[in-house]
Amino acid sequence: MSTPSRADVRRAHSRARATGILRPSRHPAAVLVTAVVAVALLTALGFVLRSHPIDLALSQRLNTLHTGAIGAISNAAYAVISPVPAIAITVVLTGVVWAASRQLRVAVAFAVVVAATWIPSDLVKLLVHRPRPDVALMTYPFSPVQPDPSYPSGHTVFIVTLVIAVILLLRGTRWLPVGVAVGAVLIALVGAALSIDAVHYPTDVAASIVWALAVAPAARLIWVDWLTPRIPFLR
Repeated sequence: MSTPSRADVRRAHSRARATGILRPSRHPAAVLVTAVVAVALLTALGFVLRSHPIDLALSQRLNTLHTGAIGAISNAAYAVISPVPAIAITVVLTGVVWAASRQLRVAVAFAVVVAATWIPSDLVKLLVHRPRPDVALMTYPFSPVQPDPSYPSGHTVFIVTLVIAVILLLRGTRWLPVGVAVGAVLIALVGAALSIDAVHYPTDVAASIVWALAVAPAARLIWVDWLTPRIPFLR
C-alpha cells in the first residue's frame, strides 16, 4: 500500500477544515445532474405556461390585495431588488463578506454564486418569452407596465439565490438557523409582493424558487470546487 504524500495529507486536512461556502460538495455528480434536469424541465414548463396561463385567475385575486400598506410594501419590494439596486446590494454584501472573512476567495465565491445563478435565468426568460399578466385584467394595474417577459422572475431568482449564498456562508456556524429563518421570510415577502403587484404570475415565482435551489449549488460546485483551485490568487 502506498503512503500518502504530504500534499495529499494537506489537501485532506484542508477539506476537513473547510466550512461554509468553501466546503466541497459530497455528491458533485448529483448536484450537476439536478441542475441540468431542473433547467431543462423549467424551460419546457415555461413554454407550456406561455400558452396556458393557468394561474391568471389567481393573479387577479391576489392583485385585489394591492391596497394601503400592502400595496406600498409590494411596490417597495419590487423596486428595492430591481436589477440596478440588486447589483449594488451584491457588491456591498461581497465587500462585507470579504471584510468579515478576510478571505478573497470566500467573497468571490459569494459573488459568483449569486451572479452565475441569477444571470442565466434571463436567458430562459428571453427564450420562453411569456407575457406579463395583462394589466387590463387587473383591479390595480402596475405602473409603469413592465415590457420584459415574465418567466422566470428575475427578482425572485435574485432574492432566493442571495439567501442561499448567505446560508452557504453560515454553514458550520451558530448563525445558520437565523439565516434560514430570515431568508425564508424575505423569500415569502418578495414572492407575495410580486404576485400582489401582478408583475409576475405565481407560477413565475414558484419556478424561480426551484431554479435557484437547483442551480445555485451547481454554480458553487463549478466555481469553488473546480475552478478556484486553478486560479493562483484564489487557491
